[in-house]
Amino acid sequence: MVRDADNTRDALIVRSEEAEHVPLPHGGGFRLLADAGATGGALGANRLTLGAGADGARPHFHVLSSELFYVLCGTVEFFLDGELTSVGPGGLVVVPPRMPHAFGAAPGSTADLLAVLTPGIERFGYFRALGRIQHGLDSFDSLKAEQTRYDVHFLDAAAWQSARTG
Repeated sequence: MVRDADNTRDALIVRSEEAEHVPLPHGGGFRLLADAGATGGALGANRLTLGAGADGARPHFHVLSSELFYVLCGTVEFFLDGELTSVGPGGLVVVPPRMPHAFGAAPGSTADLLAVLTPGIERFGYFRALGRIQHGLDSFDSLKAEQTRYDVHFLDAAAWQSARTG
């Protein structure tokens, strides 16, 4: 840790090799960078790598937090309040609280993105659960009881799936 000038706060430093990796079956995975507890509740951050055309998140919204996505490489399709838009490398998307959204790597494209949720919610458990679900070790229904805890409120996926398949 590095202290600020007043010696009252620590800077958080997470090196890539120190970040927990949650693998996903399409060859991607989560790099868990900072949970809310490590930032005094200011934010949570993860890096998500997606295989070609893989879904990143089905439709949901957050009541308490805004979510920022920065596309590092590849092309990501974002479904924002019913509208599908593609964002390439260097693109930024900020989703305000309560806006329905979903995202995934564009068909034929892999993607790598940084996601930041602010204010932070303890969500590393959520990402670990998603890894188990994607590997068939748990059911998606297991997360439904945790929607309030993780501030991830799920919506019907039919419109998202329809937009993705054209």
